Amino acid sequence: MSEVTAEMIERGRGADPEAAAARRRQAAKLRNVRERLTSGGALPSAFEMELMRLFAHSRKSATPVVAVMVMAVGGAASVWVPWLYVSLWVSLLFVSLALCFWFSATYLESPASETGAAVWRRKFALSETIQGVVWAMIVALLLPVQEPGARTFVLFVLLLVAAMTAMISATIPIAVYCGLMPITIALIAYAAPTGGYDMIMLTVLAVAAQLYFVVLANRLYSTSVEGLSFRQEKDALIAELEQAKANSDEARRRAEDANLAKSRFLATMSHELRTPLNAILGFSEVMKNELFGPHAVPAYREYAADIHGSGQHLLMLINEILDLSRVEAGRYELKEETINLAFLVDECQHLLAMRAKKKGITVTLAAAPDLPRVWADERAIRQVTLNLLSNAIKFTPQGGSVTIKIGWTGSGGQYVSIRDTGPGIPEAEIPIVMSSFGRGSMALKQAEEGTGLGLPIVKGLIELHGGAFLLKSKIREGTEATFVMPPERVMDALPQIRIEEPPPNGRRAA
Repeated sequence: MSEVTAEMIERGRGADPEAAAARRRQAAKLRNVRERLTSGGALPSAFEMELMRLFAHSRKSATPVVAVMVMAVGGAASVWVPWLYVSLWVSLLFVSLALCFWFSATYLESPASETGAAVWRRKFALSETIQGVVWAMIVALLLPVQEPGARTFVLFVLLLVAAMTAMISATIPIAVYCGLMPITIALIAYAAPTGGYDMIMLTVLAVAAQLYFVVLANRLYSTSVEGLSFRQEKDALIAELEQAKANSDEARRRAEDANLAKSRFLATMSHELRTPLNAILGFSEVMKNELFGPHAVPAYREYAADIHGSGQHLLMLINEILDLSRVEAGRYELKEETINLAFLVDECQHLLAMRAKKKGITVTLAAAPDLPRVWADERAIRQVTLNLLSNAIKFTPQGGSVTIKIGWTGSGGQYVSIRDTGPGIPEAEIPIVMSSFGRGSMALKQAEEGTGLGLPIVKGLIELHGGAFLLKSKIREGTEATFVMPPERVMDALPQIRIEEPPPNGRRAA
C-alpha cells in the first residue's frame, strides 16, 4: 500500500485549481451556446461567419465548372453573334468570376473575425450582383437576333444561371437576391419587345422558375442553419459530457484517496487494538481458569469468562476487518500450495460438528471420486469454507440439514457447494448481504451475532484465486453458497513412472 501523503489529503479536500478553472470555462461556454440556441433574435455571429465560409467554399470550388460553362455558352452564342462581341462578353464574365474567386479565397485565408461579417457580406453581394449583371448582358447580345432558336437559347442559359446562383449562394440570402435580380429583369426585358403569346408564356414560366429558385435557396439556407445548430448543440453536449467526466474523475480520485486512507487507518488501528487485546485475553483466561487459586467471590469467575468471550469476539471482528481491508487494497498475499479440497472441507466439517450437533442439524458431505489437488492458499480456502459452513449452521433451524457437495465444473474446474434448509434470503437482499457490514432482515429478526463481513471476505478471497462465488436463495427453501476454482488451478495428475527392474543375473538385456 502506498503511503498517504499530505499532498493527497490536500487534493482530497478540494479540486485542483487548474481543473476547476477549466470546468468554469467549459460551463461559461455551454451557457453562451444555450443562450444563442434558445434566443429568438438574429443569428449568432459565429453562425453568420460559418455560413459565409460555406458560401466561399462553394463559390471557390464552382469557379472552374462555371468557367467551362462560360466557354460553352460563348461558343454557342457565336453562331448568331459576331465573335468580337462574344469575346468581349466572355471576358467580362471571366473578370466577374475572378472577382468572386478572389473574394472567396481571401475570406477563407483570413482569420475569423465577427466584426468583419457585415463587410464581407456586402462584398459577396456586390460580386454576385456584378456576375448577375454580366450574365444578363446576353440578352443585349442576342436581342437583335430574331430566330426562335436564339430566344430559346437565351431563356435556357438564364434559367441555368439562376439555378446555379441559387444553389451556390444559398447560405447568404442577400447574395441570392442580388444575383437573381438582374437575370429576372433581363428575362422580362427580353420578352417585352416581341409581344408574342408563346414568348410571353415562356417568360412567365421563367419568372415563376426564378421564384421557385428563391424558395429553394431559402430552404437550403434553413437547412444549413439547422445543421449548424445541431453541430453547435453537439459540441455543447460534448463539452457538458467532458465536464461530467471531469467531475466523475475527480469524484473517483477522491474516493480512491478516501479508500486508501481508510485501508491505512484500518490496518494501523487493527494492529494497535490487537496488542492490548491479546493481553486482555491472556489475563482473562488466567482469571477464568483460576490458575493462581480460586476466587473469593464465585461471580468473578463468570465475569472473567465474559471478558474472555467478549475479547475473542472483538479479536475475530478485528481480524475480519483487517482481512477485508487487505483484500480491497489488493495487499492480501496468497501463499499457494497444493491442497485437497475434499480433505480440507472434511476438516472444516469436523471443526463445526459440535455446533451442528447442539442444534440437531445433519451435515452430509458428498465428494466426486479421485478429485486432483488444486493450487491455492490453504488458509484462505479454509477461511472461506468455515465462513460458509458457520453461516449455514447458524441460520438452519433446529433439526434441519446442511448438504456439502464437491465436484467438477463443466469447464474443468472444481466447486464446493453448501446448501442449507434455512429460511432463505429474499432476492432483493442478496446484494445487501454481499456488501460490507450488510445483514439480511432474517438475521436481524433472529438477532444472530455477526458483523456482515463473512460473505464479502469469501467473495474477495475467491476472486483473488481467479474463481467465482455464487449465492442462490429462496424464501422458505434455503440458501446455496457455491465457490468455484478455475480450471487453471486444478493440478493435472502425472503419469505413473515405470521403473525398469534389472534381470535376475544382474546383466542388462542386450
